Amino acid sequence: MKTLLTLTLVAASALAQAPAGGGRGRGPQPQAIQEVKPDLYMVTGAGGNSTFLVTPDGVILVDGKLPGQENYNNLMNLIKSKTDKPVKYLIVTHHHADHTGNNQRFLDAGVQIIGTENLKKNIVTYESNGEKFPPPTITYPGAEYTLKFGGATVELHHFGNAHTSGDTVVYFPAQKTVSLSDVVTTGKTDPLIDYAGGGSATDWPNVLAGVLKLDFDAAVPGNGDVMTKAEVQAYKTKYDAMLAKARELVKQGVPQDQLLAKLKEENGWAPRAPKVDAFYAELSASK
Repeated sequence: MKTLLTLTLVAASALAQAPAGGGRGRGPQPQAIQEVKPDLYMVTGAGGNSTFLVTPDGVILVDGKLPGQENYNNLMNLIKSKTDKPVKYLIVTHHHADHTGNNQRFLDAGVQIIGTENLKKNIVTYESNGEKFPPPTITYPGAEYTLKFGGATVELHHFGNAHTSGDTVVYFPAQKTVSLSDVVTTGKTDPLIDYAGGGSATDWPNVLAGVLKLDFDAAVPGNGDVMTKAEVQAYKTKYDAMLAKARELVKQGVPQDQLLAKLKEENGWAPRAPKVDAFYAELSASK
């Protein structure tokens, strides 16, 4: 997919402080911006990918990066490199810190924050490195919510539980682009099933199926490069095959503590499931 030249903000301290393994630390992290479609941009680094749409009345931003004043400042500077309009709405796609870590800074700037009702429930009890983050100011309890602002229409969809129970998929119909958050990650991480946050391995394919019903030709994953619809379909096919193999291994009686290693060995790809007992129980109940 054709993209414009990437503009990168990298502080020297960011390179010095960025931890190995993908960077979930509290120091400033490198960020870079690229155009996805006219007026629609992706910002990588400092947590999950962010997406923002420029309208005549202001900016609609999806996900606000890891906590930290410099991470926030770098994100805002990249946005300002494309528009002098203020951020008016922040859509947070789930409660994890690399998406909600700067909620308070955006609230202080007068930004409205939108998320699912389940995200709000999750974030109340969630903390990261001893830090807590404020909930959205606008929540939607059902399967979808439509934001109309600045002549733009943005659709928020909760297709089910996948990464967490509060996942939002953000669809920009005029741009034929979807922001997937951690429902799809193709960069440094395999899919993480956050059972403590209401995630589900077996509902995940239903969420991907819902995504694929949308009319899009570009997708921004939680990590990694912009994807085509065919690549999202290929990701679902890969996930479905993994889930089928995992069910087969459970049926064969592979012990719980050996399941992920065996799945990786036989399938070549396995999810991250910090609560392997919950993963095993979910597979056992649905086999």
